[in-house]
Amino acid sequence: MKKQAPIIWLKNPRAIFTANSQDANGGVLVQGSEIIELVPAGSLPKQAYDSYVDCSQWVIIPGLINTHHHFYQTLTRAVPGALNKPLFPWLQFLYKIWANLDDKMLKVATRIAAMELMLSGTTTVGDHHYVFPEKLANAIDIQVEEIKSLGCRAVLTRGSMSLGKSQGGLPPDHIVQSPQTILDDSKRLIDTYHERSEGAQIQIALAPCSPFSVSTDLMKETAVLATQEQVLIHTHLAETEDENSFCLREYGMRPLDYLEDCGWLRPGTWLAHGIHFNDEEVSRLGTNKIGIAHCPSSNMLLSSGICRTMELAQAGCTIALAVDGSASNDCSNMIQEVRQSLLQQRLRYSATDITAERVLGWATLGGANLYQRNDIGQIAVGKQADLAFFSLDEMRFSGIGDPIAGLVTSGAHQVGKLMVAGNWLIEDPLHYLALQDETLALHRQAAKMLQASIN
Repeated sequence: MKKQAPIIWLKNPRAIFTANSQDANGGVLVQGSEIIELVPAGSLPKQAYDSYVDCSQWVIIPGLINTHHHFYQTLTRAVPGALNKPLFPWLQFLYKIWANLDDKMLKVATRIAAMELMLSGTTTVGDHHYVFPEKLANAIDIQVEEIKSLGCRAVLTRGSMSLGKSQGGLPPDHIVQSPQTILDDSKRLIDTYHERSEGAQIQIALAPCSPFSVSTDLMKETAVLATQEQVLIHTHLAETEDENSFCLREYGMRPLDYLEDCGWLRPGTWLAHGIHFNDEEVSRLGTNKIGIAHCPSSNMLLSSGICRTMELAQAGCTIALAVDGSASNDCSNMIQEVRQSLLQQRLRYSATDITAERVLGWATLGGANLYQRNDIGQIAVGKQADLAFFSLDEMRFSGIGDPIAGLVTSGAHQVGKLMVAGNWLIEDPLHYLALQDETLALHRQAAKMLQASIN
């Protein structure tokens, strides 16, 4: 008979955000990978427990869920030639650098990006990798290996670019792939790595990059393959007015009309950014249950605009949060992104609408709903024990009255502990940071080589 895993009581946290309004102020019982009991304030557990962790100094939240990133871009943060440019000129400069990526560079970039996300409270990382030069044919395989070694969860998208400059697209011809190569590799990756069971660690989605870098045929064929394989689909859409102009010029329609024409306007689709939609388009997006990865820092840095989160949510869209790539954010810090979202969205909406609880909800349960995961994103019985622990003992938090609001508005930056599936992946951030030393040296060397590759 298999021995049952011990029961751990995460006892009496300073504060807890469950993402579902349940009372767990007395703590949480974890057994194996799952949460088995929520303890109300002032109560004791109903079940016997084997050990406890005093959480009186910790604010506990569900592990954050990142829904859009480009891990390889950690190698091109704040590159001089890309600074102070809007999206299209920014991309055109950086494509020349990214064309020189190789497997060793992506390996260390993935590790740094995932570690940075984890240190900021992320338990499920997402990446959109779409650059496949000849030296990097097996990019997603490399990412899977790195994620498994770190122990977090991931949704890795097989991105693609097939529309080179000579065909009217934005990327240079030598970094695009043929549609058949893309589709064959997409099917291989799903068959090899995609986990469908509850508690899945690795999942695969399909993600043609954008209307200005992928052919119409590939967009349509990807939607068909995703339906056959029952996986999600993802792309950039409505990030800038330049994209609207491109679609009108090349396809004779706005980006959302183009998306619908390609068979993408349906549940199981999520879009990065989603800024420049009109009222009618917002309604259609909601009717079709489209997910939106809201990327406030990137949108501000590239001067792209402000996502209409509240209207999109009211229409029926799922809103989730994302850091986007490190070349348009320059960091991969999810708890910092929560604060950025609160501040940016209050430029459009009222302070009563955009609260710490709302933006934390986008970063947790919103991400789970976007990924169509019912087992993560909230603290509830039967859910996976994916938890982030933050201390409020730093100077920036001194004097706060509401710990949950203070976590966001006073600018939490780093977890003290991180648990995924009941396993402690980070128990001491100083120890975890020490493990980065060798990785950082390799990463800095790779970044220097990559950035020098166009000189």
